Amino acid sequence: MSQPVITLWSDSDFFSPYVMSVYVALKEKGLPFTLKTVNLNHGEHLQPGWKGYGVTRRVPLLDVDGFELSESSAITEFLDERFAPPEWERLYPHDMQKRARARQVQAWLRSDLLPIREERSTTVVFAGEKKAPLSEAGRQSAAKLFDTASALLAHGRPNLFGEWCIADSDLALMLNRLVLNGDEVPENLAEYATFQWQRASVQRYAALSAKHAG
Repeated sequence: MSQPVITLWSDSDFFSPYVMSVYVALKEKGLPFTLKTVNLNHGEHLQPGWKGYGVTRRVPLLDVDGFELSESSAITEFLDERFAPPEWERLYPHDMQKRARARQVQAWLRSDLLPIREERSTTVVFAGEKKAPLSEAGRQSAAKLFDTASALLAHGRPNLFGEWCIADSDLALMLNRLVLNGDEVPENLAEYATFQWQRASVQRYAALSAKHAG
């Protein structure tokens, strides 16, 4: 089998949580890829010359042998099917119901909790910034996050579904928006987020962000 030609487009700051999800997925799969950046602050993604223009003009954008795909959860699901076990590592649980739940968690984190995403941007996570206290909407959103995460992790294990999956990295990042800002987070959830953040693939992405921030 010939080696696939894979390119991942990222924001030039490496602050995108969605780029992180795809980057982690590629690293976990052990797939070689070229990392390219587009400067969102300068509007490079809106220019006709950018490769992603004809798709959604968003990052992450993944190109696998000429097939272009955007939207991070769609990309990670594609990678798990295109580069399937046992030859490659699994990104989603083997069990159908757990796999569906992992996808639910990913979709929820991308569509809800807007006050947290607005008031605790990923500059907190990747650049060490500190933000003002949460608004009332932010506190309500944090309470919802804590309640949902606590229910998902009520089994007391370090991963959502026994073995690690990509939804663990996504959930840990959302929690770390609060943990790393110094907000009050339930101890078990803070420990879960810290444990997930130590994963080698996550640390590699964090190092890219730190290098840029530095």
